[in-house]
Amino acid sequence: MDAFEFRTPPRIVCRDGEAARLGDWLGRLGVRHGLIVTDPFLAGSGLIDEAVASLRTAGIAATVFDRVEPDPPEACVQAAIETARGLGIDGVVGLGGGSAMDTAKLAALLAGSGQKLDEVFGVDQAVGPRLTLIQMPTTAGTGSEATPISIVTTADGQKKGVVSDWLYPDLAILDATLTLGLPPRATAMTGIDAMVHAVEAYTTRLRKNAVSDALAVRALTMLAHNIRRAVDDGSDLAARRAMLEGSLMAGMAFANAPVAAVHALAYPLGGLFHVPHGLSNALVFAEVAGFNLPQAGILYGELAACLPEDLTGRRYDGDGFVVAIGALVAQMPMEQRLSQVGVTAGDLDRLTDDAMKVTRLLVNNPREVERADARAIYAAVL
Repeated sequence: MDAFEFRTPPRIVCRDGEAARLGDWLGRLGVRHGLIVTDPFLAGSGLIDEAVASLRTAGIAATVFDRVEPDPPEACVQAAIETARGLGIDGVVGLGGGSAMDTAKLAALLAGSGQKLDEVFGVDQAVGPRLTLIQMPTTAGTGSEATPISIVTTADGQKKGVVSDWLYPDLAILDATLTLGLPPRATAMTGIDAMVHAVEAYTTRLRKNAVSDALAVRALTMLAHNIRRAVDDGSDLAARRAMLEGSLMAGMAFANAPVAAVHALAYPLGGLFHVPHGLSNALVFAEVAGFNLPQAGILYGELAACLPEDLTGRRYDGDGFVVAIGALVAQMPMEQRLSQVGVTAGDLDRLTDDAMKVTRLLVNNPREVERADARAIYAAVL
């Protein structure tokens, strides 16, 4: 295997109830005024109250920014940045799903460095420094707590990425109690998202390595064996913990061995139709896997051993893997066709054009994707 580098957050804590110690962790990192970045639902639900209270108990000033929107638009991200700058914040906590964590990353980065948002789009455009950053996921899907990537929706509906080592947090805290009671549909969408991360990291054309492979295999095993339990019973703490750990490991894997065509085709669905990211991935997952089969069949066969036997029938080959993934997605309580999220045949060309612009991800795909291929994949799941 080729030489490689592997990067990940310097510290990860996985412990039930750890949200109550958030203030202690910020204090250790020297923070005096923390900004909790979250969304309106979580702020109103009381789920973040214990974490916020822990800051005040530790003598740390706490401000809650609760205006995060799904697939965060530029205006939302800019508002968080300006809040951090205006209040003299010296530490940021992303507490929520991927949108909250992505917004927190950029608030910490740009409030610290003084750069403008449009200056850091792309790879390694950020100069740093950033503010202290802690990430606490409340869903098991994006793995954003372990990645150097933040995705922003631009005014014209495109999804643009910021990729920089400055976006790795100082600390990732996994508290499975924060994910208890997540509704079945959200559990399914985020869980499939994490599985896509593991599969695409394992089959990526570029930067695949021994460490990312090991993480991807373990992540996919944990996710595939627990997603149905987590969907069926929101109070199953063991399943929730396994999903959260699997999501983390999948995030660690794809942060180093990047994702590919599933994500490239999913992005326009989010940008143009406001489809949740996990659902966007799920809608095209099996079809892209089938498309990749001629080049990725051996790797898919290896991954088939990670899936429950009732899905694979002990058929550990590439075809069996693709069939099993399709069966698992079909069991999930969420939309299964593009037409169910508002896409019509007349939208396919625009979706295709936007997907083909995501060259940062398409270049990683094990099989080259031409425009006609991308359109055919969309058409097959319409």
